[in-house]
Amino acid sequence: MEARAEEIKLRHVETDVLIPKMMREKAKELCAEKVEAFNHCCKESGFFMVFKCREENAALKDCLTLHYNDTAFYEECKKEYIQEKLEFERTGIRTKKREQKLPTSM
Repeated sequence: MEARAEEIKLRHVETDVLIPKMMREKAKELCAEKVEAFNHCCKESGFFMVFKCREENAALKDCLTLHYNDTAFYEECKKEYIQEKLEFERTGIRTKKREQKLPTSM
C-alpha cells in the first residue's frame, strides 16, 4: 500500500483545498492551548476583544503559521490523506463515518 500511495496523482482540489484543510484541523489540535487562551480572552473581553486580545491572537497566529509553513507537516498530512483516500476506494466508507461506526456494540 505504501508503494501505491507514492504513485497516486492528486487533483488540484486535493492539494490546494483538502490537504490544507486537514493541516488546519491538525494545527488547531497542536495549538490547542493557544486556541483556548484566545477563546477565553474573547469571551472575557466581549466587544473590546480586538484591542485586548492582540497578544493571544498573535501567539495563536504564530503557532498556526509555524505548522502551515512546515513542509514535513504538509507531507505527513498528504500521506494521511492518501491513506484515507485509498481506504475509501477499498471500502466505500469515509473515515469519519467508519470511526463513528466502530465503537458501537450490541
